[in-house]
Amino acid sequence: MRTDDQPDQPDAFARLQHLPVVEWTPVAQLRPPETEVRRTAVPAVDIHNHLGRWLSGGDWQQGTAPWIIDDVDALLKDMDDCGIQTIVNLDGMWGEEVTANVERYDRAHPGRFLTFCQLDWARLAEDDGVDALRASLEDSAARGARGVKVWKSLGLTVRDRDGQLVLPDDPRVIAVLGHAGELGLPVLIHTADPKAFFEPLDERNERLDELLVARDWWFGDRAVHPSFERLLEAHAALVAACPGTDFIGAHFGCAAEDLDLVERMLAANPNYHVDIAGRMAELGRQPRRVRALIERFPDRVLFGTDIYPAEAEQFRLHARFLETLDEAFSYAPGADIPPQGRWSVSALGLPPELLEPVYRGNAARILGLG
Repeated sequence: MRTDDQPDQPDAFARLQHLPVVEWTPVAQLRPPETEVRRTAVPAVDIHNHLGRWLSGGDWQQGTAPWIIDDVDALLKDMDDCGIQTIVNLDGMWGEEVTANVERYDRAHPGRFLTFCQLDWARLAEDDGVDALRASLEDSAARGARGVKVWKSLGLTVRDRDGQLVLPDDPRVIAVLGHAGELGLPVLIHTADPKAFFEPLDERNERLDELLVARDWWFGDRAVHPSFERLLEAHAALVAACPGTDFIGAHFGCAAEDLDLVERMLAANPNYHVDIAGRMAELGRQPRRVRALIERFPDRVLFGTDIYPAEAEQFRLHARFLETLDEAFSYAPGADIPPQGRWSVSALGLPPELLEPVYRGNAARILGLG
């Protein structure tokens, strides 16, 4: 018997059969144990973060972009509260912007921040492009840069004078980043993007709802962009061609969905390392596999967050992910729709002998920290 307070079930079923995926926000009923981690088990180096002006909106070259961090003292307090000893700021860019970042962070707060520079790869279209970029590295190092960040534009948007894309294994890129090694500058490199961003834009794409919002993140048109596989081949060739340069593959070697590929890269190249930044969503759905890889290469995996503006909640979430055995929790607390895949994650439960190198030891070695 139907009562007045019961919904009309056939009508509800009919309506929901065609519910748009962007409106489907299920609430998990699972109630697993939750472990609060207030501080990292050991002092940590966040090898991958953004504190400068490059990603903050406006034009950093014209001086119209604000700093991502407007209150450095507040950030330092969060770092102290959460066990973060040092943050690597990847936003130094080149020229005077290196100096501005180094003075605001590194020199004002010794030991707490390290700035990486970037390179204006568009200069490769010039006759003296390699020499110009090598000189840019030397200038950035003299200004206080401690490493180099290579963004995904190399391989996706940077073009030569003939309009062809410049890939990471271009001989000119190899010449420039080989020089980084000669200067003692490690290279943190982001090649390609999540694999789904290179797949067809259809109902089978597991990141479809994200791509429908950020449409310029789709690189699946082979007439315009290389394949994911071609970009990762170029990434591997670059690392192999520069044995004197320490590379850090951003976002777990730029292939968090394919840990066999990452493991082959680590096995083949003793100068290659990976950070965990920005890939909790991928790593957390294969925690046993990730832990096994770290156990095999304990000296090659680095802690990083890529969460900006940096905040205490995210530092603690990452500590929970690394240190506990919690299962089925949100990698994006507070989000109705998780931004990097509609699933929850489980933690790695790393033991102390792995936490120390991942949190700090490996970064300290690569960066020359005491």
